[in-house]
Amino acid sequence: MGDLFGAGGAAQAMEGVRPLADRMRPQTLGEVIGQEHLTGPNGMLTRMLEADSLGSMVFWGPPGTGKTTVARLLAGRTGTHFEQISAIFSGVADLKKVFETARHRRSNGVTTLLFVDEIHRFNRAQLDSFLPVMEDGTITLIGATTENPSFELNAALLSRARVLTFHALDEDAIIRILERAEELEGRVLPLDDSARATLAAMADGDGRAALTLAEEIWRTARPGEILDAARLADVIQRRAPIYDKGQDGHYNLISALHKSVRGSDPDAALYYLARMLAGGEDPLFIVRRLIRMAVEDIGMADPQALLVANAAKDAYQMLGSPEGELAIAQACVHVATAPKSNALYVAFKAAQDAARRHGSLPPPKIILNAPTALMKSEGYGDGYRYDHDEPDAFSGQDYFPERLGRQSFYRPVDRGFEREVKKRLDYWARLRSERGGA
Repeated sequence: MGDLFGAGGAAQAMEGVRPLADRMRPQTLGEVIGQEHLTGPNGMLTRMLEADSLGSMVFWGPPGTGKTTVARLLAGRTGTHFEQISAIFSGVADLKKVFETARHRRSNGVTTLLFVDEIHRFNRAQLDSFLPVMEDGTITLIGATTENPSFELNAALLSRARVLTFHALDEDAIIRILERAEELEGRVLPLDDSARATLAAMADGDGRAALTLAEEIWRTARPGEILDAARLADVIQRRAPIYDKGQDGHYNLISALHKSVRGSDPDAALYYLARMLAGGEDPLFIVRRLIRMAVEDIGMADPQALLVANAAKDAYQMLGSPEGELAIAQACVHVATAPKSNALYVAFKAAQDAARRHGSLPPPKIILNAPTALMKSEGYGDGYRYDHDEPDAFSGQDYFPERLGRQSFYRPVDRGFEREVKKRLDYWARLRSERGGA
């Protein structure tokens, strides 16, 4: 058929086929945007290269923050052979082949920088297989993970590799990446200022996602059209937040929601609730956590909080999504604005501890029933005073095991309904003291 493009035309056509994110890959560490704490003039990696002390590392951070690119650049800077595998697609046989090839390469004087994407996907035995080749210098390992290495990688590997954290890109970094893309493409994105800021927010800290969205805008915008924020959302739809329900995103956001509730900030609590629901989190998981918050952080300061949270569960199960989500939001605001007390939580923990340490002590005989003549002859129930027959319906007897003595676990705070409970307990303590039960 002949050469349709000519030599230069073919190269230009092939360049156009490559995704923008691939064409935008930095060629030096100095070009990496958003990770200056690692790649800047005083960054950790820069210092390691200057000291010629590059060892095995784990790169921990969200997608699209430059982990793979930085690993490639390090291999280029150190003159090592770059080898890349993914833990998702590799098994024991693949690892053996990679290690054997690296040993052969090393015998010829060439060292290997092995980049393992999604390294947390390997099981413990597979992770252990890296240890010998790391120790004898066959490979320099760089593992990349989006999950917390402390939980997902074993201690033996972590003791041999330095963990470096890659940060999600802030909106300023995303804007700089988009400006570089415009320079490379020789055209500006057809966006007004509000739409440009919206696009940076939609990227959710992911540089690769930002460039993919930019390509989509260039493909879909009509000639001469300038998109505002609303039109941008219509054109490219809303990008789902980066959120893995089974991993760090799940635990980080539920932790943020819980602490916002505990800190009596309903606005922040609603924000994290909305993020979790938008990310596809199971609403029933969220409402179960709200129920836990109602008893852990509020307790007797507002006994209604538990009822409201439990009612939200019932309402959601009846209505489903999205209608039932409003009931969850109502419960979220209720627990966030309720008076806070962990007195019940602390009391129960203390009671559990006492039960573990003194669990073999018998209750006092006065509060034990005597269904048989033998038990009655042994003194079971002797001296028990029926509280309803006592003044103020309160006998003031001591119900703890005799060898343990009276304990004080529950100490209500002077907030919410617990203020009234505290008055009752103080009143009963005074009566108990007057009647010799203290």
